[in-house]
Amino acid sequence: MTTVSSLGSSQVSSQIAQVQARLQAPITAMQTQVTTDKATISAWGTISGAMSTLAKSLAGINSVATINSRSANSTSTSVATATTTSTAATGTYNLTGVTLAKTQEIYSSLLGSGAASLTGGAGSLNFTLKNGKTEKVSVGSGSLTLNGVAAAINKVAGGVQASVVGTAAGARLVLQSSATGSSQAFSVAGTGALTQFSYSSAAPGTETLAQTASDAKLSLNGVPVTSKTNSLSSAVAGLNISLVGSGNTTVTVSSSPSTLSGAVSSVATSLNAALSAITKQTKYVPPSSAGAASASAAKSGPLLGNFTATNLSSRLLNTVSGAAASGISANAIGLTVSSAGAVSFNSTSFSSAYAKNPSAVQNLISQIYKALDTITTGAIGGSGSTSTTTTSGTSTKSTGNIGSQTGALQATINSIDSQITQTTKENNAQLQLLVQEYTSAINASNSASISQAYLSIFTSTSTTSSSG
Repeated sequence: MTTVSSLGSSQVSSQIAQVQARLQAPITAMQTQVTTDKATISAWGTISGAMSTLAKSLAGINSVATINSRSANSTSTSVATATTTSTAATGTYNLTGVTLAKTQEIYSSLLGSGAASLTGGAGSLNFTLKNGKTEKVSVGSGSLTLNGVAAAINKVAGGVQASVVGTAAGARLVLQSSATGSSQAFSVAGTGALTQFSYSSAAPGTETLAQTASDAKLSLNGVPVTSKTNSLSSAVAGLNISLVGSGNTTVTVSSSPSTLSGAVSSVATSLNAALSAITKQTKYVPPSSAGAASASAAKSGPLLGNFTATNLSSRLLNTVSGAAASGISANAIGLTVSSAGAVSFNSTSFSSAYAKNPSAVQNLISQIYKALDTITTGAIGGSGSTSTTTTSGTSTKSTGNIGSQTGALQATINSIDSQITQTTKENNAQLQLLVQEYTSAINASNSASISQAYLSIFTSTSTTSSSG
């Protein structure tokens, strides 16, 4: 049996190390658990990020009606062109007997040149438009040329604009209404040197009417339409028609799936990223060789066997593979799921399905949106997630299943960290006490050995004296 007196310093150190190892074992186990839990939280964080991206992409198909686009085409762009908004009703619009809205235009008799002086003294031009508006342009003696008169009229920037047209024979003052439409017809009364430019339909004077102000006229699917301009923005809701020439044309408004197709493609990409993230965190990788000690040597994902994660993946996939509405399936609109669990999107198939039955495609997309939105909100919460009120009266927004799991894991980590701190403190105290006890025992053993040595010397001396 080992006694205190027989213990050397190495033996004491060895025994203390054994005790220390025994005390450290539960701490090591707790630290391992913390490492595992942190890896799980990190894995959930990766999945949560992918689900958040998916949720953002879903905003693109939130309201199919508002993102649905239209296109407008004219059979004769020399007669009319058209643009449309998403509110325009699809259909065919026949434009017949199109005549353009025009400005009034008059021109003067030939004069020497644009810079030649006008005789008769300073004067004014008084314009009266058919819509009742009147304008007065005064021209001083220093500006009494065709160029000066045109500049004075244009400076007013009113209902009439002017220009000077020069020819080899001379120059003319051309007056034109600033806008089209019959209401823009005008008459002009001049004074002084400008009397020669007076004009009215009843008394044209020396002025010549080159073009009469008129409204645009046409029949739209047989209904007569009149417009003071060549832009028809209210004849058909959401459809803007620009008239460019006389004649007939047909404008067709049809659904254009390009915007919606792009939004669905974005959702498919984000969905694949989410599925890939879940697969990576739940995968099982078998040992690389037969020599592996056990299945524990395999590199598995932190969430291997986690029901919440695998169920999330299954629900996401089923939303696409099982989607059907109005007689069509996800596969019919180009959304397919491979045997490996990857989602793909074919825009050509989507466009074809949309052309055949746009409302059915819209209904199906709306159904897929609602299902995926429910799943993402359940997983990570969101703006639409419900709030709960605590016993203290404060309101907290749900963070979803992932937030609940990571929150519980973090609470466990915090609790274990506290246990590690407390256990470490207690272990240190035990080790310190054990060292003190060993030290005391060794010191006591050393004192006993010294006393025994003195006694041995004394006993030896006494024996020698007696024998003499």
